[in-house]
Amino acid sequence: MINKKIVFLHPWQVDMIEENFSCPIGYDEVLVKKLYTLISPGTELAMLSGSENWFQMPGVPGYAAVSEILEVGEGVTGFIAGDIVFHYGSHAKYEVVSTRGAFLKVPENLELKWVPFARMATVASTAIRVSHIEFGDYVSVTGLGLIGNMAAQLAHTQGATVIGIDLSEERIRMAKQCGLLHSIHGGRGSVQEQIAENTHGRGVSTHIEATGVPQVAIQSLSYIAKLGELILLGSPRGEYNTDVTDILNYCHLYGRGCITFKGAHEWRYPVEPNEFIKHSLVRNTSIVFELMKQRRLLVEPLISHVLKPEQAKEAYEGLRVNKDQYSGVLFDWSLT
Repeated sequence: MINKKIVFLHPWQVDMIEENFSCPIGYDEVLVKKLYTLISPGTELAMLSGSENWFQMPGVPGYAAVSEILEVGEGVTGFIAGDIVFHYGSHAKYEVVSTRGAFLKVPENLELKWVPFARMATVASTAIRVSHIEFGDYVSVTGLGLIGNMAAQLAHTQGATVIGIDLSEERIRMAKQCGLLHSIHGGRGSVQEQIAENTHGRGVSTHIEATGVPQVAIQSLSYIAKLGELILLGSPRGEYNTDVTDILNYCHLYGRGCITFKGAHEWRYPVEPNEFIKHSLVRNTSIVFELMKQRRLLVEPLISHVLKPEQAKEAYEGLRVNKDQYSGVLFDWSLT
């Protein structure tokens, strides 16, 4: 069997290679054939830049896939050959993966191109899980890429009035297609004044920071209401020099807001359900599937490209230098 996979060879060097595939299937493992995989722009571009020490080059990126099971290990129960499944799969046509953890059957009548986006949505759902968002609250989101867009949609399902902030007209347009009612172009006028106008002078009770740019997080402190919360959804990257005492006073002093800082990294929750904690990545994924089926979480407007794996260089270059046109990029493995 000939496998095809996308490889990051060196910083900013991408290729698709072919090789003989022969991998034994373990007791609780399955052999899958990918149908679609989704690029996670923030994480994968950081990997491709060489800035992520945990990712070794050459290496195969990717962690969001919908696949067909070809073979099952002797200890696998609940899955058979031919099942269509969602899992944290890499950008490769064939892969042997464990059935433990976030490995779920795809519900019937769910568009398969949408399925890999469940990974982005479960990342975004962490911001909602750690927040105190309630019906009637004002919530703002900086960064309307895949994860920020989905965080905005999920906050809306909580009954919040959501204000999206981005520098890209295209991302704002996509967010409006996904139901966002209020938006602010971050490069035009004072964001603080526009937030005040949208919230009748109150400010937002929750701000979700999805860009990962430290300066953007700090700038948001000025429009968060007293006793509000700053949710760090995007992983902070890059150096930023500022007066940390001033930042800490936003958290400590009532006159500055007594703002609570919260991390929303997805791995704060267990992968599989257990009796000691309500939330897990598996439970979040199942809920996301239902929201997709009910059209309460919209995916179709986020799909900008469906490409052949052979177009990997184009895909990553587009995401890096042409973010207005490249957002949700899928690899269609049936085209190889």
